[in-house]
Amino acid sequence: MFTLHPYQEDMIQGARQALRTENSILLQAPTGAGKTVLASTMLGRASKKGLRAFFICHRAELIDQTARTFDEVGIPYGFIASGMRPDPFQPVQICSIQTLVKRYQRVQRPDLCVWDECHHLGARSWARAHDYYSDAKHVGLTATPERLDGKGLKAQFSEMVKGPSVAWLIEHGYLADYKVYAPSRPDLSGVHTKMGDYARNELATTMDDKTITGDAMAHYQRLTPGKRAIVFCVSIKHSQHVAEQFKAAGIEATHIDGKMGKVERKAAISDFRSGRTKVLCNVEIVGEGFDLPAIEAAILLRPTQSTALYLQQVGRTLRVKPDGAKAVILDHAGNVMRHGLPDEERDWTLEGHKRKGRRKEQEQSVFITQCPKCYFVFKPAPVCPECGHRHIPVGRMPDTKDGELVEVDKDALKRRRRRERSNATTYEDLVALGQERDYKAPHTWARYIIAAREKKLKRIMSRRFA
Repeated sequence: MFTLHPYQEDMIQGARQALRTENSILLQAPTGAGKTVLASTMLGRASKKGLRAFFICHRAELIDQTARTFDEVGIPYGFIASGMRPDPFQPVQICSIQTLVKRYQRVQRPDLCVWDECHHLGARSWARAHDYYSDAKHVGLTATPERLDGKGLKAQFSEMVKGPSVAWLIEHGYLADYKVYAPSRPDLSGVHTKMGDYARNELATTMDDKTITGDAMAHYQRLTPGKRAIVFCVSIKHSQHVAEQFKAAGIEATHIDGKMGKVERKAAISDFRSGRTKVLCNVEIVGEGFDLPAIEAAILLRPTQSTALYLQQVGRTLRVKPDGAKAVILDHAGNVMRHGLPDEERDWTLEGHKRKGRRKEQEQSVFITQCPKCYFVFKPAPVCPECGHRHIPVGRMPDTKDGELVEVDKDALKRRRRRERSNATTYEDLVALGQERDYKAPHTWARYIIAAREKKLKRIMSRRFA
């Protein structure tokens, strides 16, 4: 049995408080914050009270992963999942959503449903099971509480309990710090949008051309040699092609996707975990909920308009490494420029956010720029913080060396954002800053900052006059 971190216990208490008045709540915490641990604690306590509880997930790897965690905690469980041995008399059931929607009218009804990666609840099959068990208590778990198209989850959950931010978890040693290397954006002018994201077929054709952002293999060898890296690709063919390129260069690599057999996928993941395979190329497998501490680097080869998908991917690398090393993110897709740094402050709400149009997205690219002399990436300023080169911003990304990845100066970005917030001394200034940053609720954010400042001032005054 493991011990909860203080912030995890706080989230558990927050959930208990919310469930006293609400039937369906959402727990938001960044990738790596231990959402499965939170679920284990809640389900274990519920089973001891004689309640029947379901843990619901959407992929075979996540079912196996959850079972290992429950074994570690000592929670007896059964399965409602195809190919798994059932034990219907256990109070806790690990459920595959694909199996549950076929059997939910034939299994004993739960008192509590815990939904892993609950941003999928917008899908018809998930919503059907959620509605069928409307008399149960529901707890959703996710790092990104919105659908991949930006729509919120207010229809499924009435209250959200927020965990600590990525920045806080890194600062206190619960997540690994990171380094980002990024090129200018790939040219996606000919790629259309479909269902809220780039059209897959057009994107695959564009990104499979290795000249677009340089040779991912060469950057791996230069920046992360020998590290176990996850590559996020656009399509099966793209992923297979990338894996072949790595193998041709003498780097052990393999490809996995959702159409492969469970045994084959499990063997590939096992080889990666052990280090026999250094590079694991995938399509929508090593993303949501996938817990593999062996990941040391992420290579982004899939541009996306979804902030949620981007954060799910880069979050895979942020688990603390045994040697204390920083995670490395090689962004060949321009996603950091599009969505910001992994630990940037984000205002999550159940309402989701409005999707930015292509024109607005292009206008916002000036918030991160690149030095034309040393190729360092930073927020727009007349002087490069890396080499001191003085230049005049012209409202667009400067020309860069073909295919060269350069490190994002995330400390400079953070300092700039802190200065902006400090300079906003009034409520009105903060609201204007929140609107400039395109926060969903700038007025709420401004009130939060003002309250935090007042609380800090009270602490200082109380110590001064104690």
